[in-house]
Amino acid sequence: MALPWNTVAGPDNAKPALHYMSDLGDAEPPEPSTHKDFIAVDYHGKAVSHLDALSHIAYRGQLFDGRNAREVIGSGGARFGSVDQLGPIVTRGVLLDIPIEHGVDWLEPGQAVHADDLLAAEQRLGVRLERGDALLLRSGHFLRRRRVGAWDPSAASAGLHVDAMPLLAERGIALLGGDGDSDVRPSPVPGVHSPIHILAITAMGVPLLDNLDLEALSAACAEAGRYEFLLVVAPLNIPGGTGSPVNPIAIL
Repeated sequence: MALPWNTVAGPDNAKPALHYMSDLGDAEPPEPSTHKDFIAVDYHGKAVSHLDALSHIAYRGQLFDGRNAREVIGSGGARFGSVDQLGPIVTRGVLLDIPIEHGVDWLEPGQAVHADDLLAAEQRLGVRLERGDALLLRSGHFLRRRRVGAWDPSAASAGLHVDAMPLLAERGIALLGGDGDSDVRPSPVPGVHSPIHILAITAMGVPLLDNLDLEALSAACAEAGRYEFLLVVAPLNIPGGTGSPVNPIAIL
């Protein structure tokens, strides 16, 4: 479900990823010739599919579990809640395909998904979130981007309203992801630009998956007639990392 590695600047890609060839078969003795490349990325943004670890978000100076962010995060990385401490995730995944519930191709930027929308989607799709599940929320973001063009999702994007989070806390989800970054924008909370990040990561201890391409999964679930699957997420082993690029796999 990862997006293609995006090296082209745009309104939703302010810091393009890097990819260039470092060996075109002319840097080593002949036979066999080798071809090598270099990649790099500033992945916390809107253009790279990635996982947010528990060290990524602090609220009023505190991380999850009440840890003081300044005491455990420095220029060398995080000493608490880092992605290498998280490890791989293998669990039941549930896709809540909100455009299907609304009878549209996609949600418009700025459209909020409320708790009632999640409950209605469960009923419509015949699935129910349970403890330990990974919720993947489809808004149709990338279908809209492909048909309409890019826009700045930092200014306007569909996503969860804060009133949905008590339901997700009650159900005990283990992972939250979507084709945006889970937050509706503009934020409904004055002075807080990413309240879903705070409530999920800092309050609940739930990592996030941002910027997933859910279009193929949506089609596969519709064809199979079920919206649950095995989800496998293997972040890179980055000591002190606040997250990682990922390519999550849904196995139906």
